[in-house]
Amino acid sequence: MRHPPRSVLLAVAGAVALVGSALVPVVSASGATPACTVQYTVTSQWDTGFQASVTLTNNMAAMSGWSLGFDFANGQRVTQGWSAKWSQSGTTVTAANESWNGPLATGASVSAGFLGSWSGSNAVPAAFRLNGTTCNVDSEPTPTPTPTPTEPPGTGTAPALHVSGTKLVDAGGTAHRLLGVNRSGGEFMCVQGYGIWDGPVDDAAIKAIADWKADAVRIPLNEECWLGLSNIKPEYAGANYINAVKDLVARVESFGMTPILELHWSYGQYTGNSAGCSDVHATCQKPMPDAQYTPSFWSSVAGTFKDDPAAVFDLFNEPYPDRATSTTTQAWQCWRDGGTCPGIGYEVAGMQDLVDSIRGAGARNVIMIGGLAYSNDLGQWPAYKPTDPAGNLVAAYHVYNFNTCASESCWNSTLAPVAAQVPLVAGEIGENTCSHGFVDQVMKWFDDRGLSYLGWTWNTWDCSSGPSLISDYSGTPTAYGAGLRDHLQAINS
Repeated sequence: MRHPPRSVLLAVAGAVALVGSALVPVVSASGATPACTVQYTVTSQWDTGFQASVTLTNNMAAMSGWSLGFDFANGQRVTQGWSAKWSQSGTTVTAANESWNGPLATGASVSAGFLGSWSGSNAVPAAFRLNGTTCNVDSEPTPTPTPTPTEPPGTGTAPALHVSGTKLVDAGGTAHRLLGVNRSGGEFMCVQGYGIWDGPVDDAAIKAIADWKADAVRIPLNEECWLGLSNIKPEYAGANYINAVKDLVARVESFGMTPILELHWSYGQYTGNSAGCSDVHATCQKPMPDAQYTPSFWSSVAGTFKDDPAAVFDLFNEPYPDRATSTTTQAWQCWRDGGTCPGIGYEVAGMQDLVDSIRGAGARNVIMIGGLAYSNDLGQWPAYKPTDPAGNLVAAYHVYNFNTCASESCWNSTLAPVAAQVPLVAGEIGENTCSHGFVDQVMKWFDDRGLSYLGWTWNTWDCSSGPSLISDYSGTPTAYGAGLRDHLQAINS
């Protein structure tokens, strides 16, 4: 959805900044305040990779620039990072300030993060140096992977999926449609400082979705919350956010439903045509992913879920570079290749960059990719389709009654040719009428062709502005949601 309604109703809690609050210094045995303190946290770890964050507190005189050095002891390597200029020579790692976060006042803190590789063990560095001065270390233990419950609350098993021709199929080669709902919240609650999910995501809440006979749940995410950037409250960021997502994925799968992990809100300042906000932070839908953080986000997500073939990745909610560029060709080139795009003031990560990040992390999961015009335009999707060595790409489409391509004639002329070449999933369908006449038409067109669709959204908002499928989390439908519920129960019973 272009403007999730909850984000309109909730004010952003306070101004956000890249430099966070100062940590409480670790006091040395002599009682003296240390010159600097470093908190090193491994926020996520998988078989050959990990994600870590470093928060540096300066207790010396104010400085205009900083350089933090430390040494790995177990052969770890930094592969990519953010909020600092990262380099490594042998075992020694250096993180130097960017142009925008160099000044560091007395008592102030700055955070940066990175992705790394490891094998054997992944010990925390023993010493850190700020501009050559040794700091005290306040390190968090390396988290153990969050296991899937040995006795899951549901009775189903989510299918392992891959692309075969124009179909999604399970491990046995049987065609599988993704028919379900979106579960909004993970994209905005954390960055607005209210929590991680909007409403409950416990066993009863997920069972209520399954009781509609849904077989898929799309889960919007926020890249700054996942990466644990310092403008997010720590309780809603980094390891806490990642573990909450892992728990929800496990719960969705335990009820036999496919989890679709989707990047909804991202970093990058855009104030041009159709801008959702002027904020540089991930507080609204941006026209394209950013090169600064999005490849790292997808490398980390892919590393976390690469051994789970039931999980599907949706690269970017609703691209709209066409609103910034002057020609459709420029928009599609920006969409695929990224870089410096006309009308967009930040460096863009193209869809090819993000596919490469996922495959580079060793994940072969199915990848959904939305087109232009908020994923409503797939006209040139096949011509600009990224290269995927795994052959697991799916075209993603969004449609509401107020979109440009919202008629059977448009679907016949633009969607049918795409569906003849690759699997097609309508990641969001909906209408703002508090009724279901429009989505009934959408579902029939997609049903007739054996295609997939998911309703927006399983949240208790206003169905005329959301649109919202439910009035409570036990699954009571709104007048709009009743159309999707009754249809799913009829075709999946």
